[in-house]
Amino acid sequence: MALKKSQLYSSLWQSCDELRGGMDASQYKDYVLVLLFVKYVSDKYAGRKNAMLDVPKGGSFADMVLLKGNKDIGDGINKIIGRLAEANDLVGVIDVADFNDPDKLGKGKEMVDRLSNLIGIFDHPDLDFRGNRAEGDDLLGDAYEFLMRHFATESGKSKGQFYTPAEVSRIMAKVIAIGSAKDSAQTIYDPACGSGSLLLKAHDEARSGTGLDLALYGQEMDNATSALARMNMYLHDCPTAEIWKDNSLSAPYFKNAHGQLKTHDFVVANPPFSTKAWSNGFHPAEDEFKRFKFGDQLLIPPEKNGDFAFFLHIIASLKSTGKGAVILPHGVLFRGNAEANIRREIIRRGYIKGIIGLPANLFYGTGIPACIIVIDKENAAVRKGIFMIDASKGFIKDGNKNRLRDQDIHKIVDVFTRLVEVPRYSRMVPITEISDAKNDFNLNLPRYIDSTEPEDLQDITAHLCGGIPQRDIDALSAYWQVIPGVRATLFKKADRPGYAQLRVPIAEVKATIFGHAEFTAFHTSATKLFTKWKKASLPRLQDIAIGDKPKVLIETLAEALLVTFEQASLLDGYDIYQHLMDYWAATWQDDVYLLVADGWKKAAQPQLIREDKDKKSKEKPDFTLGKLKYQAELIPPALLIARYLAKDQAAIEKLESDIAASEQQMEELAEEHAGEGGLLEDAKNDKDKLTKASATARLKHIQRDRDAAEEREVLNNYLELCEQETTLSLKLKAAQTALITQVAAKYSKLSVEEIKTLVIEGKWLTTIAATVQGELDRVSQTLTGRIRQLAERYAVPLPKLTAEVEELEARVAVHLKRMGFQP
Repeated sequence: MALKKSQLYSSLWQSCDELRGGMDASQYKDYVLVLLFVKYVSDKYAGRKNAMLDVPKGGSFADMVLLKGNKDIGDGINKIIGRLAEANDLVGVIDVADFNDPDKLGKGKEMVDRLSNLIGIFDHPDLDFRGNRAEGDDLLGDAYEFLMRHFATESGKSKGQFYTPAEVSRIMAKVIAIGSAKDSAQTIYDPACGSGSLLLKAHDEARSGTGLDLALYGQEMDNATSALARMNMYLHDCPTAEIWKDNSLSAPYFKNAHGQLKTHDFVVANPPFSTKAWSNGFHPAEDEFKRFKFGDQLLIPPEKNGDFAFFLHIIASLKSTGKGAVILPHGVLFRGNAEANIRREIIRRGYIKGIIGLPANLFYGTGIPACIIVIDKENAAVRKGIFMIDASKGFIKDGNKNRLRDQDIHKIVDVFTRLVEVPRYSRMVPITEISDAKNDFNLNLPRYIDSTEPEDLQDITAHLCGGIPQRDIDALSAYWQVIPGVRATLFKKADRPGYAQLRVPIAEVKATIFGHAEFTAFHTSATKLFTKWKKASLPRLQDIAIGDKPKVLIETLAEALLVTFEQASLLDGYDIYQHLMDYWAATWQDDVYLLVADGWKKAAQPQLIREDKDKKSKEKPDFTLGKLKYQAELIPPALLIARYLAKDQAAIEKLESDIAASEQQMEELAEEHAGEGGLLEDAKNDKDKLTKASATARLKHIQRDRDAAEEREVLNNYLELCEQETTLSLKLKAAQTALITQVAAKYSKLSVEEIKTLVIEGKWLTTIAATVQGELDRVSQTLTGRIRQLAERYAVPLPKLTAEVEELEARVAVHLKRMGFQP
């Protein structure tokens, strides 16, 4: 059985658990990722002639497995990694972490157990990378992203800068149009590459869009992080990538034949924000690469802020047709003095194509908001404006960080690539507006995009005289364009211009909207759109086969759903797209990865959970047969029961209902008679509880007591109910066992067509249909809620309230007078 994606993630994170305590995440990531690297290259290259990497004798993961339990395991692992490093010019790259360090890994048996467990996790039989695919759909690449995100999260601000969130990397790769690369000789460069995540996302985008394998160049000054980047390139099947360890500003490594900077077709970068020591190691005024020259002007960034130093290095590293994207703090958009002069010259030369403002707290090295500045030198000469997006409000909370959702990414990319102007979100700002005296080349986004939501203004006249302002009703115009008759049904003109009144009681607003023919038609039209998508998607889902690429599948289906619901009134296609992607992440992708690994028949079969004698399994069974526990990943038992064994399930539910009724009768009898002075008070046990045993003992005790006839009758009634409950419980247990036996037998008898029907229609499409229905409900609830809010807000005008207050005051005064109180 194939390893689920979620299980792979869990296994890898479990390996981190083995190392917690002795070191923090910024350190134990080096151990985990080295083992992942050794496991990967051993699976992929061991025993292969002319392989990309040589796995020497005594230098493989299999050799590590032999060390489990060995008292010298730490030293042995170091030697194995050393042999692999020497054979492949990876000394100083994969042999940085010391697996024989007692301060971090413990002493004696503690180290042996910890490292043995660590190797055991990677020795999982299903964790086999021999079939790893690199065409944008490999499990390993996703697992790596999972690990890096968690490492960065746990490392904290000071140590989490080695990783750029994958969501931001995807946006950057797409907005520079790298997916339309035209030649395999084109290059991608990152002057502050960290662990290489930005480079790899750009490479992935180019390869998935064009099939081209673009050359990668990266420079990183931190030793451990540059080593991480080199390993990362191998893990993602980019072994020819060039990663150099040094400072890109003071000692740029990649140069052309004339000793000048090598220029690239694409540049992506997330340099350290506002670094103070950017000029260490060279004299900017004497820069041999002329990065700070603008014609005859020499414009040097501030001594203690290197944001523009990196920006200018990127511009200098781009070909005349080159395109780039760089993440920088918002300060570069508006800070004055030297930075204002540099910004002015960059804008005048037309280098900036666009600016995308991102939410705060996305990045692991800082909590401040940042922006993506998109550079396009090819069209600089004819540029008349800069396209700006304020995407600061589109995110979801994820632990102590914010994270862009799939819909946020898609919307940013769609709006940017199509240059669509969206109110309070995006705008093409003319250079003439940016350069006028009022703005003076200030690029601060709020100057050009007002992203604040309109204020919900209170109407004083309506509070004084009643009625709902027509202005507020008109603000719901998006609804009235689709369901105009609903407005006429809900509202009538008030006794003065500009105001309206409800035709129906407030309590009936929802029913009036839901019952209107136009709302029913709107609901039906949305349902038809889903049916259209479902019909188009069914053949693709039914054709899922071994070897297919799940990411291609979900991209195709999700894009089709988004396009379909772009036609929907009142519904946001991006919201529906997000529901689909959420379901993919939670459940669907695991199902599809099982299918493309094992096929429909095998993937549908329940898997026995194998219990470890020393460690209880954390896997939760879907059903238990005798003492054996099973997981049914693809087809949950409830789905199979609903389709084939509904009568048996109904009989069980009837028994459960009867048992609940018996228990309720017992509780009522006990509540009525077991209290102080009650007939069953003496039948309770030492713990003040009435039970079958205590009631039986009491009945036996008073069997011959002539004065206890009434008590005996109540006790007999209680014991009859106990007996009834016991009999029903035995029947229920037998019925449940019989049902589970039938369920277990049914799995093996299912045909492939039956499996497809259960999974595709009964599980996947039913779940997605429910999310679409949820969006329809949300639309109607939003409209209903707003109308109720307006009606309640102005329901009682101020004069009436004043009159009511005066009346109440008069009543109070009368009562006080009667009581003898004179104010």
